[in-house]
Amino acid sequence: MVAAMAQWEREEIADRVAASVPIRARMGKPLGGQAPFGYQWRDHKLVPNPEEAPMRKLIYELFSEHRRKKTVARILNERGYRTRKGAEFSVTTIARLLRDPSAKGVHRANYTKSQGDRRNWALKPESEWVLTRVEPIVSEELWEQCNQILDEQKSKYKRPARKAVHLFTGFAYCSCGTKMYVPSNSPKYICYKCRNKISVTDLEKIFHEELKSFFFSGEEIAKYLQQADDVIKERQQLLTALEQERRDLIKEMDRTFELYQQDQISVQGFGERYRPMEERLNQLKEETPKLEAEIVFLKSEYDSSDEILSEAQDLYSRWPKLNREEKRAIIESITEKITIGKEDVTINLCYLPSPSEYMAERSRSHCDW
Repeated sequence: MVAAMAQWEREEIADRVAASVPIRARMGKPLGGQAPFGYQWRDHKLVPNPEEAPMRKLIYELFSEHRRKKTVARILNERGYRTRKGAEFSVTTIARLLRDPSAKGVHRANYTKSQGDRRNWALKPESEWVLTRVEPIVSEELWEQCNQILDEQKSKYKRPARKAVHLFTGFAYCSCGTKMYVPSNSPKYICYKCRNKISVTDLEKIFHEELKSFFFSGEEIAKYLQQADDVIKERQQLLTALEQERRDLIKEMDRTFELYQQDQISVQGFGERYRPMEERLNQLKEETPKLEAEIVFLKSEYDSSDEILSEAQDLYSRWPKLNREEKRAIIESITEKITIGKEDVTINLCYLPSPSEYMAERSRSHCDW
């Protein structure tokens, strides 16, 4: 009888705890777990962690640029960055952080449930999720862009396809929604469903003119400059975080050395504690000058809107002289979709090259795109 009553009481407590979870989540209160990477709990609210937030943002920027989780993990580890537990970043960790919507300002709670001992946790129905707004670390556009890349890689993973023969292959769609291709015996993009067509030459001319209106727009130039300013601020925040980490690390190393001198830790214990800190300090010494140089470079590159406008004008004027590979690279970088109707053509350009991408291109021996 006592055992039965105890079991009943345990079940009652479990039910009450489970019922309180969504209520506490809706109130924005902690549910007992750690804050997402990049955040910390302060006064029962999630706020960006000044040391982790720049690192979390860097993950999205690197993935947007390289489009490979393994590459992002490698770059972070080579630069000396580590997870909250001090481990190296893995592909799995990068994927989890990219998918977590907290970075764009949406914190999920009450969205998983245990399936028992030694079994993976499962997602609850979305109707039970509790979403609360928090201060974002990255823009919603950057988060969506990275997750769209992940979705595409997951759904379309296959052997690398042959290089596109024509400039707009994969981007040209008929207004009926069907992709348009150039048959081997025709100089036109053709919709096999409704027989809509457009000349290869005409479509390139239209795209060239669209480049002019896109690059020469005052609004786009202002947006581009703002992106540059934001990148500089982010790099400065990251530099501040690294410098603070270096100061804290030196203090901890000094304390450890004092303990050793006072015979409070053994030689072996001193080595086990001191050596990882020394390695991390050396990594910071290498990374900090690189980051400082990057900031100086960014400031010098983006101090004039006239310079950016000149670069855009130069690209527009050089378009006829670019080879097919160079043109295709530009199309892939800024084109989302081209819809060809019976009377008009709509070109959706997704974004200007980001300042970090632009800087990377300029630093590669100042080669043309």
